[in-house]
Amino acid sequence: MKERPKEIMTITLIGINILVFIVLTMIGRTEDGYFMLQHGAMYEPYIIENQEYYRLFTSLFLHFGISHLLNNMVLLWALGSIFEKEAGKIRFLLCYFISGIGGNLLSLYWNTMHDRQIVSAGASGAIFGLMGGLLWIVFANRGRLGTLSGRGMLIMVVLSLYFGFTSTGVDNLAHVGGLVCGFLTALLTYRRKRSKDPNGI
Repeated sequence: MKERPKEIMTITLIGINILVFIVLTMIGRTEDGYFMLQHGAMYEPYIIENQEYYRLFTSLFLHFGISHLLNNMVLLWALGSIFEKEAGKIRFLLCYFISGIGGNLLSLYWNTMHDRQIVSAGASGAIFGLMGGLLWIVFANRGRLGTLSGRGMLIMVVLSLYFGFTSTGVDNLAHVGGLVCGFLTALLTYRRKRSKDPNGI
């Protein structure tokens, strides 16, 4: 019997995101903010005034156009496959969704405090959470996890935040919130695997 891949949850999430995108593309334009708003995107007045809190979750599976989708799915595979194999399915899912929703909450708070009304969506907050989680996992493994190093992860985080803050149309607060939530989730749930060698060698 063929063994299931260790990255099954990562593959499943990528599949769901692609499926949602295909369905929405068949019935409308995913680059259209109003169309995306009708199908679960984030929008402060709808969440605060109409109490449509489900948008904090549904927006994680929506993407504005094929480039937005592909960029996020490549990163989800690159980070998620490593995270899931090292930390397991449950920790992976916890980190992903806590980070995604946590990033959306920070973005919601910031936009509400500054009276900004923006339609937003995407998995990038959750993906930044995986980046933050992997940062802790690498540190917990004494600065090295396979080909990942602590220095390399820090450079990745800094560059990713830099590109976000120097680009237009990016929800940077969701990125920052996701990154922090991911780091804290991994900090609280992940412990370095002990050596299988009884002598600890």
